[in-house]
Amino acid sequence: MVKIRLTRLGAKKNPFYRIVVTDSKVARNGKNIAELGYYNPTVEPIELKVNAEEAKKWLSNGAQPTDTAKALLKKAGVIEG
Repeated sequence: MVKIRLTRLGAKKNPFYRIVVTDSKVARNGKNIAELGYYNPTVEPIELKVNAEEAKKWLSNGAQPTDTAKALLKKAGVIEG
């Protein structure tokens, strides 16, 4: 199954995340199919950038977002709800 989820980057105690499309069986920081955007929770206000067209394309093709990715996509205005 294809999932939309976060992959962690950044230094210790300074996380930075990419929102990616990947196979559900691949490790968290493994090979990605596509990169949709990024999320930086350490700055105020938080940085969130998502390619909405690409995300909608993957969602219409059946990619399932994780709970955290779904919340971020809602915040970015990609998913309504």
